[in-house]
Amino acid sequence: MSVFTPEGEAGELSLVDVFRRAEELSDLTCATPGEGVAVVEHLLAICFAAGVFPRSVEEWHAWVAGAHGLDAVADWLVEQPADEWDLFHPERPLGQNSMLAPYLETEGVGPAQLVLEHAGDYNQFLDHHHLEHSEPLTAGEAFRALLTQHVYGLAGRARISGKATLGPKITNLATGRLQNRVRVIVQGRTVGDTLRMNLYPPAGGEPGRFNHSWTTGGVERRGFQVKPPGRATSGPADLHSYLGRSVLLRPVFAADGETVLVDRVLIGAGELLQLDPERDLEDAVPVKRADGRTAPLWPSPARAMWRDAHALYSAALVSHKGLFGRLRELTFPPHGGGAPCLLWAVGFLANKTVPLAWTDGHFPYAPSQGEALCEASRRGSHIAEYVAKSLTRAAYVAWKIVYLNPKPADAAAQRARFDAGEKFWAAAGEHFYHLLDETVDGEPVPHSLLVYADELRTMAHDLLRNRLDSLPRNDRGMHARARAEGRFLNDMAASAAPPELRGETLP
Repeated sequence: MSVFTPEGEAGELSLVDVFRRAEELSDLTCATPGEGVAVVEHLLAICFAAGVFPRSVEEWHAWVAGAHGLDAVADWLVEQPADEWDLFHPERPLGQNSMLAPYLETEGVGPAQLVLEHAGDYNQFLDHHHLEHSEPLTAGEAFRALLTQHVYGLAGRARISGKATLGPKITNLATGRLQNRVRVIVQGRTVGDTLRMNLYPPAGGEPGRFNHSWTTGGVERRGFQVKPPGRATSGPADLHSYLGRSVLLRPVFAADGETVLVDRVLIGAGELLQLDPERDLEDAVPVKRADGRTAPLWPSPARAMWRDAHALYSAALVSHKGLFGRLRELTFPPHGGGAPCLLWAVGFLANKTVPLAWTDGHFPYAPSQGEALCEASRRGSHIAEYVAKSLTRAAYVAWKIVYLNPKPADAAAQRARFDAGEKFWAAAGEHFYHLLDETVDGEPVPHSLLVYADELRTMAHDLLRNRLDSLPRNDRGMHARARAEGRFLNDMAASAAPPELRGETLP
């Protein structure tokens, strides 16, 4: 079955083809960042299951520096029984729970429920007519959506009936393994580079089991009469292929009689894992919460991912274990310029059980520039934060002058009329990424920060002027404009401002 589309190419590749061509493929095309992460997770799980992984940190360095081939994974796949990798096997469908088969016709819905972004909260008590639509997905689309469900599925209540199917707890959907934190994947110049850099020596040396389907693998999976405790993973092959949802897909043939489509799905609760922070959070970026506890970096609806890039670079600078500890000591082979790899950070934003959006960022990284990147990202984020707050303060000044007796309920919308902060954040990211690119190319950070700060200051001032253009052309309007611009310029020159905004470098 062909399910992976190479970037820039038509058609799809099989799993075997992906590993055979890993050194020539720059990337695989995916509909969303989360789907891309889920695909990498699946490929990593296969590498571990095939026994193709480094046994030590030293071997990992040698694999990455020497571009260790992945043909052995393809050879292993060719030797595997075909029915273990059959997405539509009647008893052991890949990545699925065949125990749902008796209920698929009566309880199943259209394949939109399989796609996180299309399903809404898919609660059985809400009127979601779109879930009944039978517009089919291709087998490749359905498989990639299935992988995404396993790792990013939201908590809540499934649409499936517990009384009519496997038990009352089949409706209790758990939060996916990656749903509450930022997943960081190191991207290389090829798919092969990416897989090598994200493989790692397993704790205890054993890769563990690969989860082909709910009814295979020799592991006692959960039942659905009562909520069981989470199970510990047997190793990285198990971790990266775990079945976070019970899913069953119904195949149909397209009009040509050959193409296989999916027109109906059934989704219920899946496996519960008990994650070991020392073993199962290889890529986690540790940050301190407001209560003083340390937790993995989590996505925020109020902050674009680039605003927390300094947390990634700090982890790469100081960590002595896990992905960042290995990456910090890596010596890359010669290349044609630019960053030897990217830190791809992905998060999934949701409002309780309702998916909102994916957030991600690609951050250039070179171990030789670790300290410079850490400083540039930290100062760059700090400068942007200060400029954005200055725009908000300037908007407040204009609001106080224009609206003399505002109703409390109207105040927020009135201030937003003059606040250019949202447009500023949307445009500032481009300047931040340019700052990182210059840093990884060896440009002195103090000079790059001066240029960056000047660009942000000029852009913010222009955005503020555009916001103030809506003021009336009378004395009050002109006064509000002058006072707001004056407040912004004073903030830029204040002693509390980052020195780069005043044209100075840090002492």
